Amino acid sequence: MVQKWQHWNNRSAKWLWILVIIGMVASLPVAYSRIQTEHTSQNVEFVFNYRDLISIASYQPHPQDYIREQLQLLKNAGVGSVALYQSNLPELQSSGRLHVYSSADVANRQNQVIPLNDNFTYVQFTSKENEEMLRPVLERVFNSLAIPVSSWTYQNLPGLVIQTSTDDAGLKPLDPDPVAMKMLHDMGFQIVPRLNDALPYNQNVMSEMLDEFTTYGVKTLLFDGASVTGFNDDIEKHTITAFASLLKKHNLAIAAIENLKKPQDGFSKLAYLNNYNVVRLYSLSQADSQLDPITVADRFVLASKDRNIRMMYINLAVSRDTTKAAMTNSIDNVILSLQEKGHAIQDIQKNGFTLGPAVARDVHTFPMERYVKLIVLIGAIAAIALLAYYFVRKLTLAVFVLGLIGSAGLIAIHKSLLLEQGVALLAAISIPTIAMIYAVKAVDLMYESRSSLTVGKRVGQSILLFLRTSLWSLTGALFIIGLLDDITYQLVINQFRGVSLLHFAPIALTALYIAFYRGKESFGFAGIRKLLTRPITLTWVIVLGIVGVVGMYYLSRTGNAGTVSPLEMHFRNALEGLFNVRPRNKEFLMAHPIFIVGIFIAAKYRQAIYLLIIASIGQLSMVDTFAHIHSPVLISLTRGLLGMALGLVLGLVAIVIWQIIERCWRKWAPSLFKS
Repeated sequence: MVQKWQHWNNRSAKWLWILVIIGMVASLPVAYSRIQTEHTSQNVEFVFNYRDLISIASYQPHPQDYIREQLQLLKNAGVGSVALYQSNLPELQSSGRLHVYSSADVANRQNQVIPLNDNFTYVQFTSKENEEMLRPVLERVFNSLAIPVSSWTYQNLPGLVIQTSTDDAGLKPLDPDPVAMKMLHDMGFQIVPRLNDALPYNQNVMSEMLDEFTTYGVKTLLFDGASVTGFNDDIEKHTITAFASLLKKHNLAIAAIENLKKPQDGFSKLAYLNNYNVVRLYSLSQADSQLDPITVADRFVLASKDRNIRMMYINLAVSRDTTKAAMTNSIDNVILSLQEKGHAIQDIQKNGFTLGPAVARDVHTFPMERYVKLIVLIGAIAAIALLAYYFVRKLTLAVFVLGLIGSAGLIAIHKSLLLEQGVALLAAISIPTIAMIYAVKAVDLMYESRSSLTVGKRVGQSILLFLRTSLWSLTGALFIIGLLDDITYQLVINQFRGVSLLHFAPIALTALYIAFYRGKESFGFAGIRKLLTRPITLTWVIVLGIVGVVGMYYLSRTGNAGTVSPLEMHFRNALEGLFNVRPRNKEFLMAHPIFIVGIFIAAKYRQAIYLLIIASIGQLSMVDTFAHIHSPVLISLTRGLLGMALGLVLGLVAIVIWQIIERCWRKWAPSLFKS
């Protein structure tokens, strides 16, 4: 029985490879649908923070004139939208819409005795127009909170009495300033309201607010704070569901802010209930708005092209400059980045985008997609089983069968998200690792026939093996694309987990295979004992030193915490300008050249095979590029192929340098050791 099981394990590789290839082919229509989806949203919208503009204007001698002047400059520069926060009484007072008094203030102004038991808020509108637009808002909001509101007049100007203290009334969020909304709409700006979740959710109040937004042509809502509107009351009252119904009624999209430390609570649920009518937003911070205009422009261009972001949110900075004895701000700097110095608008349009209100993607599907993804899943499980074949052959079929059973179980209990991510991750690890195993085997064959290999043949075989291995590794991305094609990944509502394992597992497995499995079907205690008793040679020291240095560099550059020097930033920008798509430095500057020169050297010097451990970084990196699912498929593919091309060129240069070093060593080493 054991022998029969082993027989089937040995013969399973052929059938598993067939399943892997079928799975890869099945992923192609899924990839095509995703590419179609990525091309459905081509509008890029620039939005600036109106609250920051008000803050800047407060330091100007004529604030209202300054606001209108800067609005026109921003509009001329290509900024077509304005983000308006929910207002409050202090902000409306700062904007000159009304005056706020306490009961004591009113008593003093009217030469009356200060009331002992009244601590109300008195609002006086500064004009008839302000009263017409603001009175309904104040009455609706405070009445919804069970705070009585009544009319009041002082010095022939209308007002309201709000029966709560000025401190309490000032904390209550109101609608976005309707006077500002009208002014901005009349100037041709698109309005992007920023709503919070500070007050108890009220469906009627929210419905009236969204009705008003509709009259101003609002298309997208942005949330302010740690949660979406309705989240705090959702458990008891299902308010997110109620809010989503209003969003669908008014056909309003919601904006997903990139790179938040923590996603806004309730966003994923609201996005789902709103049929994923979502646009992604890049936020330029106040500090970053003061960077060099070219740097600011690059961030906008890369966000739209490389990360599929369609809404650019601009925060403006204001600061005290003691050296100039003046207040400074970043408006001019932002305008320069968009136009004559940074050319952000021009470059974005060159990339095929159009300035306009951002819209959500139109998700493309095709008939039988569900069943096609099932084929992709089986192919991915077969790839994982093949990896087991090369390390623990006895477990090959067990891994495949258990993978199928486990997948069926997760589907049955509706854990498809966990299933897709887990299988995609393991398949993405398996394919480049298997490609490296075959590369190691090929190098061993080259070494065995080294006597018949000329320099030219070694170069040719090094190039062919590099291209074959790299293209093979790239096919691992098909399983990521085929299994994780859901729109939630593209919107970064769901993220591909376990990428850190993808960064290291192929390296460790390649090292394990080179050290213990070359020429063997399995590895036992005898191999470990032989390794531990092997004398430490200079070659080992050099190889381990190189691996250690490269490993430290790799660790410093992997993940979001990696650091980038100013010199490298200039180099990256130069590559972006030259190729329009920047290849990964660790691929074409390090891993790919080491792969090519490593094969060339290992074909003659056996121990040089350990260089392929470092070279495996490039293979996994190409697959890892596709793990950034928010990036367009074609951009990721171009990045990988371009890295291969540049790495090939540098690899040939490395071979020439090695040949020079080798010849010099042969010529001078004997005389050096003789002396």
